[in-house]
Amino acid sequence: MKTQVKPPMIDIDGVSKSFTLHLRGGTVLPVLHNVKLTVAAGECAVLGGASGMGKSSLLRMIFGNYAADAGRICARDGAEMVDVVTASPRRIVELRRRAMGYVSQFLRVIPRVSSQDIVTRAAVEGGLDAAEARDRAEILLSRLNIPRSLWSLPPATFSGGEQQRINLARSFVVPRPIMLLDEPTASLDAANRRVVIELIRDAKAAGTAILGIFHDEDVRGEVADRIIDITQFKPH
Repeated sequence: MKTQVKPPMIDIDGVSKSFTLHLRGGTVLPVLHNVKLTVAAGECAVLGGASGMGKSSLLRMIFGNYAADAGRICARDGAEMVDVVTASPRRIVELRRRAMGYVSQFLRVIPRVSSQDIVTRAAVEGGLDAAEARDRAEILLSRLNIPRSLWSLPPATFSGGEQQRINLARSFVVPRPIMLLDEPTASLDAANRRVVIELIRDAKAAGTAILGIFHDEDVRGEVADRIIDITQFKPH
């Protein structure tokens, strides 16, 4: 019996990236060269390598926050593979809304908006109606151990760990086919790291393709199907 090969959800080929340091006289700093990788549905691939090797830069290129210098970055949106490198800004916004979530190391939100509203809005933007979005927000906030007494407060008043849990709730509130995770457990205690591991496992079981960065070896060992050594893509 043949094993069914799952189609790639992320397909990267020949991607390179450098930064120009304008405050250093225009010095060009090469970061990544000829990146080639794929991530399949239901798989969690983890980018390995020391800090400063370009792991976060690669996630930001996939999400469309950074422009690639060369190559293609294709992300699946239904039957279509969208090349983020050449796609219009409007198409990238659609891709994020329907198909691709991103958990960064930092929470950026509108000031004075309550935590519950932040997560609920993310659910509405993901396609849920208002009532279902609010229900989903409550489930995620509870699961990530945000006390109900804090739901009406803006996250700017929270600790770093609480802010990161709001970030996670916002990103996981609607299932998406692709998830990019940049150190999602970095500021969390053991109990909440366990919750994130469960969220990742649930997402994998639902068919989500995950590409992540985890410096916590215990978390990485529990969620990673394979490690991709980023150093192989460093410029020589």
